Amino acid sequence: MTFASANENCLGWAARDPSGVLSPYEFNRRVVSSDDVRLDIAFCGMCFADVIWTKNILGTSKYPLVPGHEITGIVREVGADVKHFKIGDHVGVGTYINSCRECEYCCDALEVHCSKGAIYTFDGIDVDGTVTKGGYSSYIVVNERYCFRIPENYPLASAAPLLCAGITVYTPMIKHNMNQPGKSLGVVGLGGLGHLAVKFGKAFGMKVTVFSTSISKREEAVNRLGADKFVISSDEQQMMALSKSFDFIINTASGDIPFDTYLSLLKTAGVLVLVGFPSEVKFIPGNLILGMKSIVGSVTGGTKQTQEMLDFCASHKIYPEIEVVPIQYVNEALERLIKKDVKYRFVIDVANSLK
Repeated sequence: MTFASANENCLGWAARDPSGVLSPYEFNRRVVSSDDVRLDIAFCGMCFADVIWTKNILGTSKYPLVPGHEITGIVREVGADVKHFKIGDHVGVGTYINSCRECEYCCDALEVHCSKGAIYTFDGIDVDGTVTKGGYSSYIVVNERYCFRIPENYPLASAAPLLCAGITVYTPMIKHNMNQPGKSLGVVGLGGLGHLAVKFGKAFGMKVTVFSTSISKREEAVNRLGADKFVISSDEQQMMALSKSFDFIINTASGDIPFDTYLSLLKTAGVLVLVGFPSEVKFIPGNLILGMKSIVGSVTGGTKQTQEMLDFCASHKIYPEIEVVPIQYVNEALERLIKKDVKYRFVIDVANSLK
C-alpha cells in the first residue's frame, strides 16, 4: 500500500524542544486510504502524557511534537472500504491509532497490548513511516478500527477525556469485577482519573471512599462527585479504622504511597489496582500472601472495551468534570496541569479556536 501527503495542510500547535512550549505549526497528514476515516477535530483533552512528551521527560520525543490523544470530532471523509462510519458521524480517537492486528492481543481486542507495539497517537511511527501527530490540530486520519462512535446525545467536549482518563480506570474496574453493586471501592487520588473512578463506582452501585492527602477535596468528593466517604490518607487513625473493609482499591496517583497501609485496608482476596506510576512498589510480602490479596497494573484499554465505556457513559449520564479552553491557552494549561490546578480535565476547544 502506498501513501501520499494530503493536499490540505493540517494546522496544529507543536513543541519544538524540551522546553515544552507549544506554538502554531503546519504539517501534512496522509491522504485517506480505503479503510481510513478523516475527522475534523472538535475537542481534545489534555493529559499529563502531553507534559511528559512535550518536555522530553522520557528522552524519546521527536520534534516538532504535536500532542493530544483524547480526540473527538466529526467525520469529514471515509475510505471506500469503511463499514462502520459515515460523513457527519460523531467519533473519537484515543491513545493509539494502529497495531499489528494479528497477534493474540489484537485478535482479542486488546490492541493497546499489541505484541509488536501499538502505534501511539502522537510521537509514534505510523504505517507510512512518518511520526504521528496528535489532537492539538485541525484534523486527523485514522484506520476505522481505532475510531470510536460517540453517541449522538453525548457532548463531544465531555467525551474527550474518556478516551484516555476514562478508559484507563474503566478497563481494570471491569476486568477485576470492580463493578459489583454493594461492594466497597477505595479511590486513591482525586484528579482526572480519580474523579472518573468515583463516577464509575457510583454508577456500578458501589460504596465509594476517596483517599486524599488534601482536606480541601472533601467537599468536591462527597457533594459534587457523590462519594460515600472521604478519608485523609495521612491520618493514621482514620486509616486504621478501615482495616479489612475494602473489596477493591484503585490507585490513580503517581506519587509514592504506603503500600502496606493500603493492603491492610483490603478484605481477604481484595485487589489493589495501579493506574498511576509511583516511583517504586514496596511492601511486606506477608501482607499480600496472608490475605490472598493482589496488586495489579493496567493501562488504557482495547477497542471493544473503549466503545462499551462510551456507550455506558452515555446511557448512565456520566460526564467528566472539565474546563474548556482555547488552544491559545495550552501553555498556561499545561503549567496548571503540572501544579494540579484543574478540576478535573482541561479540554481544548479546537474547532472554535484553531484558525
